Amino acid sequence: MVAAPEMPKTNVPGTADMDWENLGFEYRDVNSHVKFTFKNGAWDEGEMVKDPYVKVHIANTALHYGQSVFEGLKAFHGKDGSVKLFRPDENAKRIRASAERILMEPPPADLFIKACKMAVKANMEYVPPYGSEGALYLRPLLFGTGARIGLQPSDEYTLLVMAIPVGNYYKGGFKPTTAVVIEDYDRAAPKGVGAVKVAGNYAADMMPNMLAKQAGYPIGLYLDAKTNTLVEEFSTSNFFAVTEDNKFVTPDSPAVLPSITNKSLMQLAEDEGMVVEHRPVPFDEVSSFKEVAACGTAVVMTTIKQIVKGGEIISINGGSDETGPVCQALYDRVRGVQAGELEDKFGWMMPV
Repeated sequence: MVAAPEMPKTNVPGTADMDWENLGFEYRDVNSHVKFTFKNGAWDEGEMVKDPYVKVHIANTALHYGQSVFEGLKAFHGKDGSVKLFRPDENAKRIRASAERILMEPPPADLFIKACKMAVKANMEYVPPYGSEGALYLRPLLFGTGARIGLQPSDEYTLLVMAIPVGNYYKGGFKPTTAVVIEDYDRAAPKGVGAVKVAGNYAADMMPNMLAKQAGYPIGLYLDAKTNTLVEEFSTSNFFAVTEDNKFVTPDSPAVLPSITNKSLMQLAEDEGMVVEHRPVPFDEVSSFKEVAACGTAVVMTTIKQIVKGGEIISINGGSDETGPVCQALYDRVRGVQAGELEDKFGWMMPV
């Protein structure tokens, strides 16, 4: 048995020389990342790596056949001074589902969580300080590293966890924005891999995402590939809406990635007395919603004031530039729990 890696000396959260109020969402160099390797039928004990470049075999299955899945989660500096991860156990479950779908070796949940904690501890000074609205974003990446020429799964895998201090994903932060329906491209096939977090799903979204941004829309909305009549999800996040009678509605589709943030919002909505409907959502129903939002780890929540489809403009909440009261309340509660300002009623926050 290889001895557990010695953790680098840690610093106080928020002590790195950074403009914490204007982080944005982009790659930044930090101290190191975590690396675990699966080889000869077993995972090793892991190590901290300073070099951000990864040496891999030219015939690895990630580059040739797309055996690559990833996760996204955040660590927060709380009001009491502690640093905690938001629901890493759920990410551990999701990366397992993703890995199993494309015949990869999934990391055990305890190893996955250990790797995430190691990444935070090694980069503690890069955790944005309490009050900055930022977080330390973790990107666990699992990919096939064994050499294969024929179409078959790898026999070796690498799990990396990198840490990046981030602010708001979308310019303008938590302010309503305009979305465009992506009509010329599909995100995922009904029996494909849309419900898991494989890297190829995001490659397929690059072209339509770029075209949407070039047309002036910061976010795109996909409909189902089979009928083009049902709402599925936004480019990088789940869709949810609030009805006039105060129900929380979110699409149920085999092609939608189950968002941990959305799962949390559904739980909070029920706790607030709302009826939660996880069901097919016809696009024709969108105009009747009083609030619409995108939600996910990276964005947390982005509310939508208009949805454009062809020549049609659908206004939500009257096209107001102010976030609706239900979305605001749910957002405030999630962020309050993450920041340690509100009771962690459901035990979501895990100490590092």
